[in-house]
Amino acid sequence: MNATAARPKIAQRLSRAELRQRWRQLADNPVVAAIPCKVELNEKGAIEVSPPTVRHGVIQAFLARELARQRPEGTTITECPIETDIGMRVPDVVWVSPELMERHRNENEFRVAPDLCVEVLSPTNTHIEMAEKTAAYLAAGAKEVWVVGEDGVPEIYSSAGRVSASTLGFELPRPPDAFSGPV
Repeated sequence: MNATAARPKIAQRLSRAELRQRWRQLADNPVVAAIPCKVELNEKGAIEVSPPTVRHGVIQAFLARELARQRPEGTTITECPIETDIGMRVPDVVWVSPELMERHRNENEFRVAPDLCVEVLSPTNTHIEMAEKTAAYLAAGAKEVWVVGEDGVPEIYSSAGRVSASTLGFELPRPPDAFSGPV
């Protein structure tokens, strides 16, 4: 047996077209649809899942309501697939301007990131993972990325790095007391 045959095959990064095709196969698969977790694909096409918690859902719902209330002219979407350099990623909440929504309304996944992408931290998330997702959403066209911690308050990032306030005109009130306890 030669040495090359004995080496394990290393998964290669998928092209954007291959990633999109793999995503659509998963989206049409009833077995995958039955998974009660957020499903994402990494850049190699491997499935990644994030089991939800009640607290995570409460924060996600609160943020979706607040974004829709404060900027009703746009579209607020939960768990919206976005094609990025690190795979098909699914932020917990996004806000899409009317102009961007008009251009991409017939797509199954966004090929450019919505104006705002929000990730609510789960116990299994790492700082490295969130930094990668933040960079990927910004590189894909997001104007802002929010990483929301256990207290329900976002860390806001733009192409300039971490910023102290939203440049998109959002002001989040302090989350209700229901946010106490683990995510």
